[in-house]
This record gives sequence, C-alpha cells and structure tokens, in this order.
Amino acid sequence: MTFLSGAPWQGNIFLDGWRTGGGGDAPVLEPATGSEIARTGRASVADVTKASEIATDAQRAWAELPFNQRAAILRRAGQIFTENEAELSEWIVRESGGIGPKAGLEVHVAAEECFEAASLASHPTGEILRSEQPRLSFSRRVPAGVVGVIAPFNFPLVLSIRSVAPALALGNAVILKPDPRTALSGGVLLARVFEEAGVPAGVFAVLPGGADVGEALVSDPLVRVIAFTGSTAAGRKVGSLAAQHLKRVHLELGGNSALIVMDDVDLEKAVSVGAFGSFMHQGQICMTTGRHIVDAKIASDYASLLAEHANHLPVGDPMSGQVALGPLIDATQRDRVHAMVSESIDAGATLLAGGTYEELFYRPTVLTEVSPSMRVYAEEVFGPVAPVVSYSNLDEAVAMASSSPYGLSLGILSRDGLRALELASRIPSGAIHINDQTVADEAVIPFGGTGHSGNGSRMGGHANLEAYTETQWVTAQSELPVYPF
Repeated sequence: MTFLSGAPWQGNIFLDGWRTGGGGDAPVLEPATGSEIARTGRASVADVTKASEIATDAQRAWAELPFNQRAAILRRAGQIFTENEAELSEWIVRESGGIGPKAGLEVHVAAEECFEAASLASHPTGEILRSEQPRLSFSRRVPAGVVGVIAPFNFPLVLSIRSVAPALALGNAVILKPDPRTALSGGVLLARVFEEAGVPAGVFAVLPGGADVGEALVSDPLVRVIAFTGSTAAGRKVGSLAAQHLKRVHLELGGNSALIVMDDVDLEKAVSVGAFGSFMHQGQICMTTGRHIVDAKIASDYASLLAEHANHLPVGDPMSGQVALGPLIDATQRDRVHAMVSESIDAGATLLAGGTYEELFYRPTVLTEVSPSMRVYAEEVFGPVAPVVSYSNLDEAVAMASSSPYGLSLGILSRDGLRALELASRIPSGAIHINDQTVADEAVIPFGGTGHSGNGSRMGGHANLEAYTETQWVTAQSELPVYPF
C-alpha cells in the first residue's frame, strides 16, 4: 500500500474527514501527456460555510492543547513528508509539470516548514508592560481563530504549507483552497500528511474549487485571516473583498524581477545564473528573473551565450527522462506566453532562441532589442522568457530596475559584492540577492514584496507570529478600584 492509498481521497474533499464535495469531482490532469491520472473532489460555497463552522468549534480545543503536543504533531508531519518523498514528488511532477529535482525540493521545503512551524508553538507568547496604575499589565499572543489559505499552481505544495503549517502550530484552524489545477499536490497531499500526523478532525480542511469558493472563503465571517498567493490581478480582488469584511489579509503576488549584470563578472557563470533564474520551472515562479539588465560593454556577448544555453536545454516530459524544462501548466498559459513573445517580435525585438512550442512544451526564449513598452518586458510573463536590455551607467541601471511597479526580488551580479550591495540599496525590492539569481526562499525567512508584488514580508520566519495571531492586552489587580461615580 502506498501512502496516498491509505485513505479514500479519490473524488473527495477533506472536510471533517473525506467526503463528497458539493461541487462533485474533477480530473487530475498531467500537463505533459494530457492524461487523467486521478480524480479529486470539488467544493461548493456551502462547503465553505460548513467548514468554517466546524473549524470554529474544533479550533478552541486545538488551541487549548499544550504547546508541546501541537509541536509534536507538526514535527511528525515533517517526518511524514521526508519518509514519503519519492511518492509525493512523483505526484508533484505529474500534476504540476515540474522536473524531478524541483518536486524533491518542494517536499524538502514542506518538511522544513513543518519543523520550523513546530518551534513557533513554544515561542514566548507576550511581554510584561509598564502601567501607571498599580496593576499587572501584559500583552499576549492568541490564535487568530480560523485562517483561510488560497494557494496557486506553480509550487503547489510549498505555497500551501508555508501558511498552513505555522497557522496550525500557533493554534489556529485552517481552511485551504488549492488551485483546482493542482488540487492533489497542493491539497490532498497536505490533508493526508496532517491526517496521518494526528491533527484533530475539523481543524484542517481542503476545499478545491473555483473563484466562487475563494470568494466565499474571503467573505466568510468566521474566517479572520486570509493568506493569498497568486497573481496581482487576483490579489487586488482578494484584498478589496477582505477589506470590506474588515479582516487581515496577507498578499504575496506577482513579480517582474530584475537581474543586473555588471561588466566585471565571469560571463559564463553569470549566464548560467541568469538562465536558471529565467527558465527554472518554465519561468512559472513569481520570483523568476523577468528582466536581464546588462552592462552595454558585455550585453551582446551575454545575450548570445544565454541563447546558446537556452538552445541546449532539453525540454520534455519530466517523467520520461532527464529534462531541464517540463510543460507549461495549460494551453491558456502557453497561448498567453506565446502572444507576448510574438507581439514583441512584431514590435521590433530580436529573437535569439526559442519562441516556439509543441503541445505545452515551450522552448526557453531569449529576446534582445526589447523596449520598455513591450509587454514581455513590462509585465510578468510567467513563462520561460528572458528579455535582455543594456545600460550605459549605474544610474541608468537603477532607473531601469526601479521602473517596474513590482518589487519582489532583485539580483545583482558583480565581482565587487560591496559595490553591488550599495547599488541594491537604491532599488525597492522585498528581497535582494547579491551574486545570485532572483529565485530563493527559505522557511526561516520573512518573505514578501512591495508595490504590485504584495503588502510586505508577511509570511515566513518570525513574521508568522504577526501573521497568524492577535495581540491581546491584559491587566490584573488584587483589589477593585474606587471610582468617583
């Protein structure tokens, strides 16, 4: 028996156990082949209401457990991820189209998120405060209550677990809505792990569904916090709706991250770094290197070498052998990427590599002679596309990197690390990586972006304490005071 076969998840949602969802069921499709590889349940708006009511009741007992018991369950969940890495990785490869090492990384990070979250359970809960009155005055952190998590398709396991695990560890109940395109690896896998680890019934629910389910989750009066990861357009709607209902919302949105390449770099190494930043997981990462801003002295050589790298990267079914890029998630995404590339070429950009596809397999693409007005430069492509532009001085590089409304991640490559750090201080960004590409995240790090990339570093590390608890003020004194009333 495999780990997943130990529970009746096929065709069901996870709501106080496995049950039929109000939205019926739907196929799990493998992007590389188009084949149906399983079925998962689909939730309805009524399921959201039911889940929030059950979660509200279950959360009280969960929060009252001794902290070490919650921590032990989170540690056990991390162990389960590690023990079943091969099986879970294969599901991620098949459902999301990512290559094997990327799937293995997801499972590894999921385990680390659980281990890190376990440490939150024993974190000091408050502090003694001074008071003008003769009384004990202190603050303490209490669970927010029910947390709603809405996660995307690209790193389905990681981008779900990074909110689910800390919220649970801090005594909250959680309702997760994974992207319906990755409902298995972004939802079912978590349900099975936490079920096996011993999370009590009702404390955690997985409700795959469409926009109506997401809207119901954000609107539900019993859900007090929303953690959303996805596109900027969708994030605006989520943020607006959450504000209407006066609830806290954490938004980790899109990006169009710049990689600044100075003229003193080792060119071959710099190109390898840049290629990984743009082509990892077919460019379907919010932190993907979306703009290569290269010193004019080396820009032509850099672009040529980058195209050479792109032309040698194998693209194909990640289950059939060793490839560097798998398929895009679906035809809608492929057509959007290709339209942006084609528009840029028609507008005068030069295609050095790629720009073609078979089925959902899009070749890694390199473009030069790109202008700021082209969508491929100004917008988030979410595909394996690397626009290369040049700058003549550092002031110009700063202006180009800062011109985007996004502010998620920034990479700067230079032999002079201090010079690069000084340059980085002039460019707004949620994350900065000196001598590395733009894609990076760790469970111990507060993560988030500025501008159109989100509302700050709201997830990860110590930021999780703020994200998933409320601060409560408490006073106590031995005698009743005397008032002049």
